[in-house]
Amino acid sequence: MKRLFTLLVLLATLGVSGLSLADEAATPAAMPAQPAVTTPAAMPAPAPAPAAAKATLDSGDTSWMLTSTALVLLMTIPGLALFYGGMVRKKNVLTIVMQSFAITALVTILWIVAGYSLAFTSGNPFVGGLSRLFLKGMGVNTLSGTIPESVFMMFQMTFAIITPALIAGAFADRMKFSAMLWFMGIWSLVVYSPIAHWVWGPGGWLAGRGVLDFAGGTVVHINAGVAGLVAALMLGKRVGYGKEAMAPHNLTLTVMGAAMLWVGWFGFNAGSAVAANGGAGMAMAVTQIATAASAL
Repeated sequence: MKRLFTLLVLLATLGVSGLSLADEAATPAAMPAQPAVTTPAAMPAPAPAPAAAKATLDSGDTSWMLTSTALVLLMTIPGLALFYGGMVRKKNVLTIVMQSFAITALVTILWIVAGYSLAFTSGNPFVGGLSRLFLKGMGVNTLSGTIPESVFMMFQMTFAIITPALIAGAFADRMKFSAMLWFMGIWSLVVYSPIAHWVWGPGGWLAGRGVLDFAGGTVVHINAGVAGLVAALMLGKRVGYGKEAMAPHNLTLTVMGAAMLWVGWFGFNAGSAVAANGGAGMAMAVTQIATAASAL
């Protein structure tokens, strides 16, 4: 009996041990620990591209350009009017003086209508476009560089005014007033504005070839000189030239006009810097020195 009991206890012990081993075998081995994956730190966001510099109004530049515009207009009326008025005979004084005033009024309107657009807007290498006809799109806050575009337009208008007024001296006493107005109006739009675009306008063909014209040596003076020469050759001599006296009417008026031209040149040359800066100051100094030297 004892043997039977001992045998049963032994069998029970072996059974429990087998169950324990079976449980251990059925339990899967723990997966080896995976190496920690290091997540790279997020890259910093790229710095935003610097915004294009926005044009801002400069009150100093604007003040100087307003002054320069008035000075250049002073060169035509009354500067050239007095200068030419003193040079012609007494009977033609009023005519030549009024020519300067009429040219000023006529070119002002033509410049607003189409001249400015043909000279200073993008078009092709020979003439500008039509985007500024009647100053379309030009408002109070429209800028050209650091000055209002309206001021730039006015400054360039004074150049467009004085150029045909210079031509008038070449045919003084020899052209009817109405014919003069027609000639100046057509010449202003067909000749002056395109040539201004060649040299100063965006994409002008002379500007693209490196031509530099700081204050109108090409656009104003060569242009007016050639036109005046051609007009004088076509019209011929004054009636009675060489047969009767044609002394100047009043040289005092001529000297007064020349003095106004001298002062106006500061706006013409120094104003062409289109800023109140060192370039404007140097242009003013050179203008004064050159004028004084030539006068002596």
